[in-house]
Amino acid sequence: VQLVESGGGSVQAGGSLRLSCAASRYTYSSYIMGWLRQAPGKGREWVASIWNGITNYADSAKGRFAISEDNANNTLYLQMNSLKPDDTAMYYCAAARPGRDWGYWGQGTQVTVSS
Repeated sequence: VQLVESGGGSVQAGGSLRLSCAASRYTYSSYIMGWLRQAPGKGREWVASIWNGITNYADSAKGRFAISEDNANNTLYLQMNSLKPDDTAMYYCAAARPGRDWGYWGQGTQVTVSS
């Protein structure tokens, strides 16, 4: 499974960004897809995941972020609205077999939110 993220950047607080993750073929039907992030000096944090159309979000993301997938184009998205400086982190796309840990990772895309 190969994952390639894009769409990160710098934005002011209150702004929006959409992250994309291009995945190798057949990924979405077999794997839970998710977004995780890691801020400087902190551990990796799960943000959101999707499997068979069912979405789940961390409390920090609920109401502001939306995960979605375009199966026809093998692309995963994370729409991020109302961004806060605390959202500043490297964001990773990841895939996991159901019941397993996140086993496949992209290279990450940086999101920086300024106040």
